[in-house]
Amino acid sequence: MGISAADIKNLRTATGAGIADCKKALDASDGDMDAAVDFLRKKGLAAAKKKAGRITSEGAVHAYIHGGGRVGVLIEVNCETDFVAGTDDFKAFVHDVALHIAAFSPSHVKREDITAAEIDKERQIQRERALEEGKPEKIVDRMVEGRLNKYFGEVCLLEQPWVKDQDRKTQEVLTELVAKIGENISIRRFVRYELGEGLEKRVDDLAAEVAKQIG
Repeated sequence: MGISAADIKNLRTATGAGIADCKKALDASDGDMDAAVDFLRKKGLAAAKKKAGRITSEGAVHAYIHGGGRVGVLIEVNCETDFVAGTDDFKAFVHDVALHIAAFSPSHVKREDITAAEIDKERQIQRERALEEGKPEKIVDRMVEGRLNKYFGEVCLLEQPWVKDQDRKTQEVLTELVAKIGENISIRRFVRYELGEGLEKRVDDLAAEVAKQIG
């Protein structure tokens, strides 16, 4: 089937890809818009990997307050140039990542940030859990690795479903932005505060300490 200029324009609007790439994607997918988007995502992924090693020394530190002051997020996202740091696409992404952190409370950016001790502890917990469930010893290790991957998906920002599109992970959204902008972008670090978080535990610890002293 013929590819119309309107089809190319619609795909370009939806993905931010160039005209030639949009036409190529539509040709390769016989005019199917969804397939063309997938084609461009795969192409973007390859392009983003080539940029992953570039130094990102510019960017922004962004503060976000959610829920009338109950949750606060401070995040640093880096890019290669101050020009990109000033673009609407970059600023919107940084804000959305902060919103995502406020909503889903990840504890790490990526699984590589988790210490070996933390992973070993989680692996042991999942192993004991599987054995208590009566799972055969021969499949326990395979189950543990599967549950570890699920754990990473729960605590790692880049592996969580994106706050604005649960069908995609944060890493996919980041990759697409890198492909669109043409610069490497990295989420370096963040902190999340929630009103009253940890106070109950400190009160309990203090009560236990007092009880021990008077006991």
